[in-house]
Amino acid sequence: MDITLYKSKLVNKQSKVTITGSKSETNRLLLLQALYPKLKLSNVSNSDDSVLMAKALGSESDVVDIHHAGTAMRFLTAYFSIQEGREVTLTGSKRMTERPIKLLVEALQTLGADIVYLEHEGYPPIKIKGKQLTNHKVSLKANVSSQYISALLLIASRLENGIELYLEGEITSIPYIKMTLSLLDEIGVESTFVGHTITVKPKIQEVTSKTLTVESDWSSASYYFSIVALSDVGTEITLSSYKANSLQGDSCLVEFYKSFGVETKFFNNKMTLLKSSIGNPQSSVDFDLTHAPDIAQTIAVTCFALGKACNLTGLHTLKIKETDRLVALKTEIEKLGGEVSITEKSLHLLASKQLNAHESIETYNDHRMAMAFAPLALKTPITIKDAMVVSKSYPTFWNDLQSIGFQITK
Repeated sequence: MDITLYKSKLVNKQSKVTITGSKSETNRLLLLQALYPKLKLSNVSNSDDSVLMAKALGSESDVVDIHHAGTAMRFLTAYFSIQEGREVTLTGSKRMTERPIKLLVEALQTLGADIVYLEHEGYPPIKIKGKQLTNHKVSLKANVSSQYISALLLIASRLENGIELYLEGEITSIPYIKMTLSLLDEIGVESTFVGHTITVKPKIQEVTSKTLTVESDWSSASYYFSIVALSDVGTEITLSSYKANSLQGDSCLVEFYKSFGVETKFFNNKMTLLKSSIGNPQSSVDFDLTHAPDIAQTIAVTCFALGKACNLTGLHTLKIKETDRLVALKTEIEKLGGEVSITEKSLHLLASKQLNAHESIETYNDHRMAMAFAPLALKTPITIKDAMVVSKSYPTFWNDLQSIGFQITK
């Protein structure tokens, strides 16, 4: 379904939006809950990815299809590897069969896992025969998706000898690794992260009954940072539930959006975004997004709408997401009148006052493409193709935009 968002100012300059739990935290905790059933969770994500993750963990089928859910593919590959006596074929959408998983599979095989490819070497679908893994030393390239690393860490406490993981080269997405280790700590699993080595000890005792509350999703919050940045001075939006000392890497939005005149305040698990000024008068911003690549699309569109140039680096993982996000961003921004150059790991946008009116944005089966471009409606009417792709991470996104004053037609 395509939708059109019409140019308008926010009806309510003091809007409030409730966003469900972080997809990243939820999927990690769902796996830990499967390993330690006495765990209870609250404020879990209502995203497609988390729903699919929960369904897969509860499935007794010998074929598990996780569709577009990349996090689920990585985490479940590790999870099913230690389910003794169970044989599972793990598959997904056509795009999922094009997303590499070889490095994770090889790491699990080093630990003793029994995994084979059913079609193309290095890619899903894969067949996994669950067994006890007794090896505990393994190495992995550190500049790959942090989900590979987290997948190993999440199952480590259930391995007979735990795990000693050596990360080769420059470590990227450190906040997501620390998130995983922090969640392990919350359930009593001991770990250390010293230099390039992460050690997780086996957990001898079961987790006692405990409820963990998932913080709301910062990636979803990024679109409201963009909306406030593109609004008049004095506009504010309050989001819940958030904390200043977040585990989520995308919380760097607080610092980055100061350049666009957005001030952030925290009170009683709520976060208020205020357009306090026109922002940094300089026409260019430079951000290293090595630890927060999921907000690259949001920042690029914000800069384009404000007529600012930007140089975004640390984006090497974007090419293996739902689509090649660097190519998709370049294509759609240039359709709107911008000028973009990309490399394998960076994006460079020239400052431009041109904004072509009422263009249609292709979303490429990528939820973040749809949501990142939506705030442009504050500048010009814009059509979002295949708009319900947002359900992957934020199913109520369009309803929430309407609630704060956006005009939307189907």
